[in-house]
Amino acid sequence: MMKGIFITFEGIDGCGKSTQCEMLKDYLKANNKDFIFVREPGGTVIGERIREILLDKKNTQMTPRTELLLFEAARAQITEEVIKPALEQGKIVLCDRFFDSSSAYQGMARGMGMDFVAGLNMAATGGLKPDITFFFDITAEEALERRGKRGEASDRIELAGLKFQEDVRQGYIELAKNSEGRVVTIDASKGIEEIFEVVKGTLKGKI
Repeated sequence: MMKGIFITFEGIDGCGKSTQCEMLKDYLKANNKDFIFVREPGGTVIGERIREILLDKKNTQMTPRTELLLFEAARAQITEEVIKPALEQGKIVLCDRFFDSSSAYQGMARGMGMDFVAGLNMAATGGLKPDITFFFDITAEEALERRGKRGEASDRIELAGLKFQEDVRQGYIELAKNSEGRVVTIDASKGIEEIFEVVKGTLKGKI
């Protein structure tokens, strides 16, 4: 039986979720909480090698099905090797992306079907679901502008364009509607500190 709490951060590229991850990490450290932080894809030796393949701009011929299965393979590895053991030890697990990303990116935006992807998600994780998922909602145009200001180089998936990112966003919106309260939608166009207050408020009494 899992004793810890599993918190995931989701949104389109440039939504600010990684900034909120860092702020929550600092907050947990300051309050002497026992936690680990991981990212998807990655977080294990195998997962990091898969990540390199997935994000390499040279892999232009990768099919949506191949992309999805590589994500699920990395997810299966990190779930068994890192996430489940940490939860069993009673730790807080923070994860920058988890299976909702596949539902939004591959299920919705790549057209693989969200129900189909949901089945693969459950197979990869052995049925493990996050306790709380923060979805940082922002338009594709604003996210692109933010990435441009930061001078970030685009990876293979980010290069898919604005329509693709907006389709991903719609996937997340659909997921949030049907999550039975697991997914907390936050307006990511607000200020960083204002957003973090919502994060802390949501987690009050839970961590």
